[in-house]
Amino acid sequence: MIIKTAAYISSCVDPKKCPEPKLPEYAFIGRSNVGKSSLINMLTGIGGLAKISSTPGKTQLINHFLINEQWYLVDLPGYGFAKVAKTVKKGWEAMILSYLEKRENLMSTFLLMDSRIPIQKNDVWFINKLGEKEIPFVIVMTKCDKISKGQLSAALLNLKTNLSETWDELPQMFKTSAKVADGKAEILQYIEETNLLF
Repeated sequence: MIIKTAAYISSCVDPKKCPEPKLPEYAFIGRSNVGKSSLINMLTGIGGLAKISSTPGKTQLINHFLINEQWYLVDLPGYGFAKVAKTVKKGWEAMILSYLEKRENLMSTFLLMDSRIPIQKNDVWFINKLGEKEIPFVIVMTKCDKISKGQLSAALLNLKTNLSETWDELPQMFKTSAKVADGKAEILQYIEETNLLF
């Protein structure tokens, strides 16, 4: 797949106010500062499409982007250690889960994890939530250029071993680097193939 156009469509708090579910949709989520905006900009080839911030928790809304006028890319708030009040975090959590569970055109959720950081409790909690709700997802390892091949292999093994304790079948995993565009072709091919199922 070649991305020719990517346009911002809307931002909302209420999942009911998202664009009409007439096109396949892919959500991107991860812990705060996992590199989500950088990955989105790398995939679309448009710097600044998703706002990049050094401040965790910058994304606070459900943000829709229309890609090639054929499918939606959705930038969701991160979870984890954003410096916001607990009540705000709870609100984000409820909004995210409501969106993921009820959005009928959601084809897959891309769960981003920093390859340099071992799987965290909130990652496990979120992955298990996706499983409970039967929400299809894949895992995207980010910032893979920042560690050696050996460290990356060890990180993937650690992740797979951890998930194998509760999951019989592991989700598909992608290794990416926003800096050098690693994983771009694989993710876009996955989306292209999944779009055919819509």
